[in-house]
Amino acid sequence: MTQIEPIVRGKAPFDTRRLDGLMDEAGLDAIIATSKHNVQYLLGGYRFFFFDTMDAMGTSRYLPAVVYRRGRPEETVYVGCGMESFERDLGSLWPEALDLGNTGTQATARQVVEHLRRLGNGIRRVGLEAPFIPADADRLIRAGLGNADIVDATVPLERLRAIKTSAEIACLRQASEKVVASMLATFRACRPGESKREIAERLRREEVCRGLVFDYCLITAGTSLNRAPSDQIIARGDIISLDSGANERGYIGDLCRMGVLGPPDSELEDLLGFVEEVQQAARRRVRAGAPGRDVVSIGHDLVAASPHKPYTHYMAHGMGLVSHEAPRLADMPRFSYTGDDAARPLEAGMVLSIETTMAHPRRGFIKLEDTILVTEAGHEALGDGGRGWNVIEW
Repeated sequence: MTQIEPIVRGKAPFDTRRLDGLMDEAGLDAIIATSKHNVQYLLGGYRFFFFDTMDAMGTSRYLPAVVYRRGRPEETVYVGCGMESFERDLGSLWPEALDLGNTGTQATARQVVEHLRRLGNGIRRVGLEAPFIPADADRLIRAGLGNADIVDATVPLERLRAIKTSAEIACLRQASEKVVASMLATFRACRPGESKREIAERLRREEVCRGLVFDYCLITAGTSLNRAPSDQIIARGDIISLDSGANERGYIGDLCRMGVLGPPDSELEDLLGFVEEVQQAARRRVRAGAPGRDVVSIGHDLVAASPHKPYTHYMAHGMGLVSHEAPRLADMPRFSYTGDDAARPLEAGMVLSIETTMAHPRRGFIKLEDTILVTEAGHEALGDGGRGWNVIEW
């Protein structure tokens, strides 16, 4: 995994004062990060290449960990596997303390406990990532730190990542632009008689050829609302939605665009026009200082007041290394989170995904999803091409 910015040994590549403040707010003395996304963030973009697409090894799995003590970034330790000595020799790791030993969840847990014990009695409350730590590692850490209060640290780490650096924004911009370019190229190549599976595969190749790591393609065709790639054949007059995620150095481009085989009729123009109206109204609420809930409420209000209410859905959420990350602007039970950031003001550098989805009972699936950067003056759309009907000619 390529570094986002050059690494300097002994210098944290993130805002330590911001993390210290978030930890102080949560009453945390130390944090143990074990998710791929937070380990990558705290290491400045580093992810060990050998385990980039897999975790399992032998009867256990690779479990990297970053241990950070509030107010003392110089005491940060990175726990990895022995093969990461190659990356250490290349200068890819910034912490002065490195525990590169055996691979496995229990080995990582033991090394984490040993490091925290060495830090002394000042560690009374420790945060770990409850959704991202294996059960055996969790048990060993709790047993080994019996005098400490162990709590979940997911929210402080999420809020740390919420405001993107210029380098992170560049990754998100490139990812978004390349995903849209790949969609437009895929639409241009579509022909009647092709299957949804063939179209999704073409999109994958287009994204990979542009240097992205392909994540997924949700695709609909015709009047069907089924979004899985399949052997369904497209025909003249069909509409096609491409909703795809692909990442640039871990940062996700997640957008949706619409195509149609032949000229769209007036009803299709009106339906996509309404989706666009909602999207643009939501964008106008995006600026630094505005309450995050305003971006959600305007979309919900427009949908609720329209004749399309029964089959239209709107939502907005944070984007970055995770496709639904802080700021969390609304309760999303199906994604297992609540709108903890709805009352907080948006801040410059936050990145939002805004999406309006219409599952029309007669005409099919119509959706736009956009990636929006919060700026001091308002907003900037990342990867904003191809927003109307992309007419497929043959």
